[in-house]
Amino acid sequence: MTQWQVARLPQILFGAGVSSQLLEHLLHFGKRVLLVTGAHSFDKQAKAAELLQSWREAGCVVFHERVSGEPSPRWVDDCVLRHAASQIEVVVAIGGGSALDAAKAVAGLLPIKHSVMDYLEGVGPQLAYAGAALPFIAMPTTAGTGSEATKNAVLSQSGEGGFKKSFRHDSLMPVWAVIDPTWMLSLPAQQIAFNGLDAITQLIEGYTSLNANPFTDGLALAGLEKAFLALPRWFVNPNDLSAASDMAYAALLSGMVLAHAGLGAVHGLAAPLGAFFPAPHGAVCGILLAECTATNIAQLQVTAQNSPALSRYVRIGRLLMDDPTLSDASALLLLVEQLRQWHQQFALPSLSAFGMCDADIPLVVANARGNSMKTNPIELNDAQLATILAACL
Repeated sequence: MTQWQVARLPQILFGAGVSSQLLEHLLHFGKRVLLVTGAHSFDKQAKAAELLQSWREAGCVVFHERVSGEPSPRWVDDCVLRHAASQIEVVVAIGGGSALDAAKAVAGLLPIKHSVMDYLEGVGPQLAYAGAALPFIAMPTTAGTGSEATKNAVLSQSGEGGFKKSFRHDSLMPVWAVIDPTWMLSLPAQQIAFNGLDAITQLIEGYTSLNANPFTDGLALAGLEKAFLALPRWFVNPNDLSAASDMAYAALLSGMVLAHAGLGAVHGLAAPLGAFFPAPHGAVCGILLAECTATNIAQLQVTAQNSPALSRYVRIGRLLMDDPTLSDASALLLLVEQLRQWHQQFALPSLSAFGMCDADIPLVVANARGNSMKTNPIELNDAQLATILAACL
């Protein structure tokens, strides 16, 4: 067995109703609370007003910030500036991955008042972060990114010169992850699909990553076993608490997996796509997953027949089809076929729906060589990446 290490993880509360314990845990850190939510999702929650009222009755002073879409470095810097004198003691995020990532970055920067641009990977001066983050509690209301179990805040700057990069440090890990699936019910079916496919992509890419290890293998397979069954059920019935719980669990595991094993070509391409086009991250993952998987398998069969990644794809195929008797060839074939069928099943758009065209392919390929691509199970050349993108237009 090769050497591997488990990094810091949050304390985790999981299950229907555990949001009632959120107040108890935030009071351990103080009563001056910065709450970060999505632009509208929190306010639509039937339990939101009651939750905030309980905080105020306990003596909390709550500053509420809302983030619309994927957070930008400018939003983070402006939020830090607004609350520089607010004497925030604890940061709480309730929302999807964007709210969690935004809050994570703000928690890291409030004590030092630096621009987040100073610390983003691959952008600006890339200063060493001293790890002075405020306590941060994450409560996801979607099942997708797994940000509640990662130490990186993903920020996007769109348009010309755009990028999608991480502010990453051990101290940015949430001190608590509070996962209450009852806050995830009645999501729009499309959002369920996009978020769920993000989690599934992270589990598949983490399991086949060059940095996979026994710890992440177990998490990835457990997550995929839940997600393959739960996502179609939840997509059809957004009020299915059992399916929502299983997907929330899969998403949590996907965050742990990506944090310890890395990702692959889907996320390598998703970074520039998210920077250059108004495409939801989960949608991009779902659109790319089948073609990236097919290309990885084909390249492994040609140049690395003995790679353990091939047997891992076989195992994923058998798990997805719920048939352990499938031959290796059938498992690989049916895996790709089923992933392609998901386009219709989950009503996925094409990349062209977000404004991408053939002429944009070289730009995306040229910006796809980030950290995620480095742990793809096989090296893909620019022509192969271009072919993947063309197939997804």
